[in-house]
Amino acid sequence: MKRREFITLLGGAAAAWPMVARAQQQPMPVVGFLGSVLRDSSAALMRDAFRQGLKDTGYIEGQNVSIEFRSPEKELDQLPELATELVRRGVALIAAPGGPAPAFAAKAATTTIPIVFLVGEDPVGLGLVASLARPGGNLTGINFFVTELTAKRLELLRELVPTATRIAALVNPSNAANTKVTVRDIETAARAMGLQIEFLEANTSREIDAAFTTFVRERADALFVASSPFFLSRRLQLAHLATRYAIPAIYPFRDHADVGGLISYGASLTDAMRQVGVYSGRILKGTNPADLPVAQSTKFELVINAQTARMLGLNAPSTLLAIADEVIE
Repeated sequence: MKRREFITLLGGAAAAWPMVARAQQQPMPVVGFLGSVLRDSSAALMRDAFRQGLKDTGYIEGQNVSIEFRSPEKELDQLPELATELVRRGVALIAAPGGPAPAFAAKAATTTIPIVFLVGEDPVGLGLVASLARPGGNLTGINFFVTELTAKRLELLRELVPTATRIAALVNPSNAANTKVTVRDIETAARAMGLQIEFLEANTSREIDAAFTTFVRERADALFVASSPFFLSRRLQLAHLATRYAIPAIYPFRDHADVGGLISYGASLTDAMRQVGVYSGRILKGTNPADLPVAQSTKFELVINAQTARMLGLNAPSTLLAIADEVIE
């Protein structure tokens, strides 16, 4: 190589060095994760699914994205403070899964930072977005079906326990919008099926214990557990009490059946959380949340715990076993 060519090449490389250095020094985007499920194994699974969604769009934690996880230690009223903390941290985006509570906490904390929610209720009816097709503000996300499946869950419970006529329904009063719709839909479906329904509320572990004492005293034939982040976090307690008092129960998520619950039917939470991660990745790449349509869950799971069924003296009908996504032995 001639000396002049070498000097020219060296000069060009030297000029490029500052650009490379600036690219390497670009700060890693920080994603805030504001969860409502109290810290347990379910929360860990949701976080892993979120990481997978980010990975699907090219973002790997620790390599080209950082994640700040926040969730309440005890009560959901800690969420606004945690959301404000993430805003002060200067996160590029807030993922707010786990129902309306974290979504509203994040919405109140910022009007500029993009927010990706995960709710079981209609986000338009809740006031989170202007429309499903064009959210309009700094929020978008995933809508997974919960209350829309109420009647179907009641039908599945009746199919598994055909002699049941008195059904107890456990709802969480802190989920006001969800509970109102759930109660309405259960009452409508119960009338059509000729069932008697008794509603009981619980928002603490002690109230869950008290509810089961009432179920036994009132001689309920079966139990319908409504969707609630709190009930999800207390799934071991619910499964244990249902087995202890020999009460057949249906739950909204497979996490319940995985720990001993009799039967569950609902949207796949892990798939929905993965979608939250995918949406977060798309926004990090420049998509405006105002133009990113709210997606709806399309993956549903029917899970039957055959071991629990045997403990309760139940024989799951072959028709039900044939359509189950999984039968836990």
